[in-house]
Amino acid sequence: MLNVKMPRLKAADSPFDPILSAASSVILGKEHEIRLALACLLGGGHLLIEDLPGVGKTTLAHTLARLLGLKFSRIQFTSDLLPADITGVSIYDRNQADFRFLPGPIFSQLILADEINRATPKTQSALLEAMEEGQVTVEGETRPLPDPFFVIATQNPSHQIGTFPLPESQLDRFLMRIELGYPARNAERALLAAGSRREAADTLTALIDAAEIPGLQQQVAAVYASDAILDYVYALIQGTRHTGEFRHGLSPRAGLGLLAAARAWAWLAGRDRVLPDDVQAIFPFVARHRLIASHSGALPRAEDIDAFLRSIAIP
Repeated sequence: MLNVKMPRLKAADSPFDPILSAASSVILGKEHEIRLALACLLGGGHLLIEDLPGVGKTTLAHTLARLLGLKFSRIQFTSDLLPADITGVSIYDRNQADFRFLPGPIFSQLILADEINRATPKTQSALLEAMEEGQVTVEGETRPLPDPFFVIATQNPSHQIGTFPLPESQLDRFLMRIELGYPARNAERALLAAGSRREAADTLTALIDAAEIPGLQQQVAAVYASDAILDYVYALIQGTRHTGEFRHGLSPRAGLGLLAAARAWAWLAGRDRVLPDDVQAIFPFVARHRLIASHSGALPRAEDIDAFLRSIAIP
């Protein structure tokens, strides 16, 4: 729903404040990245995390699943993984004298697609319909996926051995892309003292019923975006197409994603309307993986995105 004004939210009205706090006690020093992941979920999208192994990508997904009460599946992508290993297969049941479908791990509410770029493009594409349509088609029969349905995919940097770059069509299925990076000194010192955080994640209990999340996503979709905000989002989208900084601009789907993410960012801040600051805060994480810098032929640098944002007038 667009342009529907809701009662003003207060920070205390959001159930995600204690979730953010609990997650930050496990993923040390990464509150901003956790908030981005929650905004991605509330915006109805899927999240791509690209970083080196061992910085907490898997732990983040597991932590969110526990705190949000979501049924969790982890799929380890490897070069020999087949699409049927993800979606499921039909087997012949002698007792029933018929075929019986065995659902794959995709039939969960939070999917961790771990090291997605280590699988072949054919297997990667098995996620496309699921991420876009919330359903999978196996042997001619369409089967709905749970609601909510949230994919967190991790990938190793493309220069590492044994990786298959994600095609643009699949990158565009991810609402946001983030990096965790190394923790700050104090956070890593605390990590060394406390030990592995995977065990800490296992002790967490749900702070929200998963059945509430679709309703919260509807609340987020109704956060008010004024005409000035819509004009600003449009100016940003047009700017990527015509400034010459990028080989091709953002698509209309990316524009809708940017607005959805900005609404979620505003809602998490306890506001009932989107501000230009919300759009600017979320833009790099929605746009960067969809763009190619004209001068390098690679993803634009963070400073390139910052310079582009400064070049577009704020209403």
